[in-house]
Amino acid sequence: MRIGVLTGGGDCPGLNAVIRAVVRKGVGTYGHEFVGFKDGWKGPLEGLTKPLGVEQVRGILPRGGTILGSSRTNPFKIDNGVERIKENLANLGIDALVAIGGEDTLGVATKLDSLGVNVIGVPKTIDNDLNATDFTFGFDTAVNIAMEAIDRLHTTAESHHRVLIVEVMGRHAGWIALHAGLAGGANVILIPEKPFDLEKVVDHVESRFRTNYSPILVVSEGAVPADGDMMTSHNELDAFGHVRLGGIGTWLAEQIEKRTGKEARAVVLGHTQRGGTPTAFDRVLATRFGLNAIDAVHEGDFGKMVALQGTDIVRVPLIEATRELKTVPVERYAESEVLFG
Repeated sequence: MRIGVLTGGGDCPGLNAVIRAVVRKGVGTYGHEFVGFKDGWKGPLEGLTKPLGVEQVRGILPRGGTILGSSRTNPFKIDNGVERIKENLANLGIDALVAIGGEDTLGVATKLDSLGVNVIGVPKTIDNDLNATDFTFGFDTAVNIAMEAIDRLHTTAESHHRVLIVEVMGRHAGWIALHAGLAGGANVILIPEKPFDLEKVVDHVESRFRTNYSPILVVSEGAVPADGDMMTSHNELDAFGHVRLGGIGTWLAEQIEKRTGKEARAVVLGHTQRGGTPTAFDRVLATRFGLNAIDAVHEGDFGKMVALQGTDIVRVPLIEATRELKTVPVERYAESEVLFG
């Protein structure tokens, strides 16, 4: 078989580990041939390819990012996009595609599968918000980066008797904020799933100062006050209809400073959460996903996504994985609330 591989959406640690596993097993065990598509769905849309064999995947396991490049291209928003993809796949002799990505990338894969394209999906998102899998690779690395930042900020907060607010990624799901906040000993964690009461947040801050400690708050970029709206950096939409978020941390710092008289600063971790070398957990998970994805391709079990359930890698229908986002359950957030203040 001749198999195409692409990585779409935001980059994250572990993408190269998946590519390596797919190619190593695909070539060594099954004798398949691979074609790398550049820059997400832009690759098959425009016929942009690069060689992808055992030589090309040597040494990439610990590298962040993706050797194939990525983009947020949506072929369903482009005139004749699907027809162009089908034509290019046929011209290149591609029998199947391995699409590595999150909600948007796999959403495109799901639609293409229904239109007759042979696709296998691999779940990637640092937000950990893909349904039908317990964890996505990239999440553990992002949490560890955020936790380390929180650890470092504790000493600065104490030295200057100020409030420090750490804004992390998480548009609709607060998994990074929840896990990093718990691991880093944050005094307040704010997530998109539960609009927050500003006055309660202020109460937690003042309670912390009364015990002679300086508060650390962790907030998802998509968190919203109970009587407000999601903060955006500008109103332009990307190809999948998403607006760029940003500003909740700064807004929160201004409000807390105004209400308490204490100095408050916001730290936005942004793309540092995406970069760098993946953790051991993410390297292993990404490798297992890749090994199982090429098995699915070889067996012709298309229209599926590989997923982690418990300690097992299973296959689930793509439509099931992309039907809805996996958000933080109310009871999980309630566990952490007893530690606030």
